Amino acid sequence: MQILLRSLFVLLCLFASPAQRAEAKLRVDITQGVAEPIPIAITQMGGSDATSARVGQDISKVVAQDLERSGLFKAINPNSFVQDAASAHATPRFPDWRVINAQGLVTGTVAPQGDGRLKVEFRLWDVFAEQQMTGMAYFTVPQNWRRIAHIVADAIYKRITGEEGYFDTRVVYISESGAENRRAKRLAIMDQDGENHRFLTDGRTLILTPRFSPTLQEITYLAYYNNKPRVYLFNIDSGRQEVLGDFPGMTFAPRFSPDGKKVVFSLIEEGGDSNIFAMDLRTRRTNRLTNHPSINTAPSYSPDGNQIAFESDRGGSQQIYVMGGEGSNPHRISFGSGKYGTPVWSPRGDLIAFTKQEGGQFYIGVMRPDGSGERLLTQAFHAEGPTWAPNGRVLMFFKERGGSGGKTARLYSIDITGHNEREVVTPLDGSDPAWSPLIP
Repeated sequence: MQILLRSLFVLLCLFASPAQRAEAKLRVDITQGVAEPIPIAITQMGGSDATSARVGQDISKVVAQDLERSGLFKAINPNSFVQDAASAHATPRFPDWRVINAQGLVTGTVAPQGDGRLKVEFRLWDVFAEQQMTGMAYFTVPQNWRRIAHIVADAIYKRITGEEGYFDTRVVYISESGAENRRAKRLAIMDQDGENHRFLTDGRTLILTPRFSPTLQEITYLAYYNNKPRVYLFNIDSGRQEVLGDFPGMTFAPRFSPDGKKVVFSLIEEGGDSNIFAMDLRTRRTNRLTNHPSINTAPSYSPDGNQIAFESDRGGSQQIYVMGGEGSNPHRISFGSGKYGTPVWSPRGDLIAFTKQEGGQFYIGVMRPDGSGERLLTQAFHAEGPTWAPNGRVLMFFKERGGSGGKTARLYSIDITGHNEREVVTPLDGSDPAWSPLIP
């Protein structure tokens, strides 16, 4: 990944126009959910040679796909465009775009440079206010065109919604294949839209519960090497795997602290109870955070690292608890009917996502850190593994289904308003996703 980041782009500039200083009218409040997506015209970025023309076409297509997948925008069919893309990029004829009901207009160009790189420009226009809302240029090598498209989509999303985007991100997950009684589970990584997919492990060892480090350079997960389940670290650049400590019992359910300096995990101790520990990755010293004769697992730090949400059956059934970052004052926050598990703290700190089991169904829901405001977003025969987009507005999770053809598992994303549930297509079955922060 470091190689990718170094070769991406070397210049970013903002096009300012006199009209940009005025207040634009095009804006979306994403806190309330959007019943009708905003019509937006995304023209094909022009290029002066075959390579730049092809890259421009590909970038425009991915930008449109990203924005449509958010559920907030509807890309207008290019066949209805009145003005051509090149002249629109220079001087939009706004009445022509209002005729087709475009509220936003995206234009751009791709130009080859003498050193083999490409210069990619885009502009976002408010059609009804007749203003340029933002404009940027990037210099990059041609093979990074897809990442530039995600960055452009993030810039458009942020300018119109006022919130950070989430398109320039990656997802690690468990790729599943084979018969139900001989299921191969491999660690895999992909862009958030399912593209640039690759496997990180060969499937000879069972891998579960992968989690990204804040730097995106490492993944922690549970692996069954030699049939011994333990927590491991995986370096994405080097492919090096390292066991996290040599404990007498099974270690599982790992997750990084927000600063990436610790990994918190569960350890099954003598007698069968599991408690939560945190390991300092520099000193490899561990600190016990819970000490209770029950099952305590699935720890997840708050964004400031001062609190940890976890699941425990210490009260007689599986519920969500919150404690201080060093294990102080554990207290229950889930009090609805059913069982609660797999809590995951939002990057914004305002919500905790969870899995709920009740009446033979699984639910993915959210609640505030004090347990109030519980909302169930989706249900299925089996749904688990919620993970947050870095802007805290979208969740990804997986659903399993049985049938005559055997079990299937698929990844899905959903807005925290409960709208816009969509499958994230993977080459094979997929489960237990973990969403990365924005790529720096």
